[in-house]
Amino acid sequence: MSQTVDRALSILPLLAQGPADLGQVADRLGVHKSTALRLLRTLHEHGLVHRQQDQRYRLGARLFALAQEAVENLDVREIAHPHLAALNERIGHTVHLAVHEEGEVLYIDKVESRYPVRMYSRIGKPVAITVAAVAKLLLADLPEAERRTLAARLDYPMYTSRSTPNATAFLKELATVREQGWATDLGGHEESINCVAAPVRGADGRVVAAMSVSAPNVVVTAEELLGLLPLVRRTADDISREYSGSASTPTNTKDQDPT
Repeated sequence: MSQTVDRALSILPLLAQGPADLGQVADRLGVHKSTALRLLRTLHEHGLVHRQQDQRYRLGARLFALAQEAVENLDVREIAHPHLAALNERIGHTVHLAVHEEGEVLYIDKVESRYPVRMYSRIGKPVAITVAAVAKLLLADLPEAERRTLAARLDYPMYTSRSTPNATAFLKELATVREQGWATDLGGHEESINCVAAPVRGADGRVVAAMSVSAPNVVVTAEELLGLLPLVRRTADDISREYSGSASTPTNTKDQDPT
């Protein structure tokens, strides 16, 4: 039975490359055509493959519907939380997870620092969108036209002397973040708080969430926090792989670390 299931499942990645006839399927599986036909008929009955008029087989609509349903029911917070907690246990600093929803970037998870000095952020609270590292990652992934439209309508409060002052500077920062694949907030929102962030990507390579590590400079310097960026990025990659169900992390940005 397990061999039969294995053979049937092996047909799906074959057809993902394009339609194939019975002979091609049998050759790929290393079985007789009659065996391949029984497997294809079973998959066809469940809507997972479809037989075309030219007698070749392709992936069926039911497979795409199941995939879409699975994606819609994925909970990135549930998947990410064990990874966030493990990172927090290792480094001790505050770890956040954020998403972009209806024009706002919101924290959807937080693991508190073990140090006495803590951040006032909370789950469900919007971030300072023009300076927060997680916001930069989420907005940098938007198409260029959307980024420009968004940048033009935002206000640019000067929380500190390091805050983003205007739309031109914001778009330049987003371009840099999009290119390098990570983001920082080094005193842009609060003079004493620094943050590094990395993206969580779905199967299509798009950014679905952003995770960050934040710490006050009385606990760790900005340079020391930047030194944790490779670990933060590996954690985000682990979440991405689990979320997307892929063996490797999809990406559409260059993989660079700060120097």
